[in-house]
Amino acid sequence: MNEPLTQEPSTPLGDLLGILDLERIEQDIFRGVSRPSMVPRVFGGQVAAQALVAAGRTVPADRIPHSLHSYFLRPGDPEVPIVYTVDRIRDGRSFTTRRVVAVQHGQPVFHLSASFQTDEEGLEHQEPMPSAPDPETLPTAAEMLPRHAHRFADPLLLDRLLEARAAVDLRYVDEPPYGDFGAPREPKSQVWFRTNGKLDDAPAPDRLWGDPLLHICLATYVSDMTLLDSVLLAHGRGGWAVGDVVGASLDHAMWFHRPFRADDWLLYDQESPTSQSGRGLARGRIFTRTGQLAISVIQEGVVRVPRG
Repeated sequence: MNEPLTQEPSTPLGDLLGILDLERIEQDIFRGVSRPSMVPRVFGGQVAAQALVAAGRTVPADRIPHSLHSYFLRPGDPEVPIVYTVDRIRDGRSFTTRRVVAVQHGQPVFHLSASFQTDEEGLEHQEPMPSAPDPETLPTAAEMLPRHAHRFADPLLLDRLLEARAAVDLRYVDEPPYGDFGAPREPKSQVWFRTNGKLDDAPAPDRLWGDPLLHICLATYVSDMTLLDSVLLAHGRGGWAVGDVVGASLDHAMWFHRPFRADDWLLYDQESPTSQSGRGLARGRIFTRTGQLAISVIQEGVVRVPRG
C-alpha cells in the first residue's frame, strides 16, 4: 500500500495527486479514476499522465522518462475506472522501454510508448528561451475566466473550467482564443504554469512521490491543456468553449531534456505550423524560469468547423 499523499486530499492539488496515485491490481496492471473535465469525456492529459505513472512504476528508480509517444483511440468515459496494462518491451543497460494500453468497457482508449534512461553525461546545446513577461504580472484563471464567461456556449462551463484547472496555476501571456476571436492572429501562444501548491519530496515505496517522475507526470498532465490554442488563433476561432469548432487530441509526443520542478514556474511556448484535412498540428517548448529547455511537445488534433 502506498504512503499517504504529499498534499492534503481536500486541496485541488491533493485531489490531482490522488488521481495519479494508481491502484496496483497485479504486477503490471493498474487502475485509475477520473477527475472533472471541461467536456463529457476523460481529459487527454489525465490519461497520458496516468499511463506514464503506470509505466514508471515498472521501471528501476534510477531511470526517468526521456520520451513518450501516444495515441488517443476512443473518448474515455469519466464515470468508470480505466485499467492500464504495461508491457515490458525492453530492459537494456541504459534504456528501458514500456508500452501501456488503457482499457475501458473492454476496448483500448489510449496507447502509450515511453522510454526511460539512466542519468548520463553528454554534449549539450539548446535554443534560447523566448521573451515573456513575468508570470506574477499576469492574471490568474480566477481573474481572467469570468471576464469571458458571456462568450461561452454553456453557462455552466465557467465553473467547470475553474474546477478543472484548480490544481494548476495557468496564466496566459496574451488573450486565449475564446478571449479575442473573429480575426486570424499569429499562430503562437504562451502560458506560464505551475502546480497550485508546493510538492513534498518525501520518498514513498511505490515510486511516484518524491522523485522526478512526479514532476514529469504533472507536466504531462498540463501539456494537453492549451497546445491546440495556436491552431485556433491562426483561424480566428474561439474554440470548444464558444462552440465555433469541435475537436479532440489525436496523438501526443513529448521529449524530456533537463530536470525541472512542476511546482516552479514553467513557460509553455506554443505554435502551429499547419492545419489541413480537419486536423491541426501544434508544437511546444517548455522552459524553466531560469531559461533551461526542459521539454519539447508535439500534438495533432481534430479541428473541425461545426456543420450548419
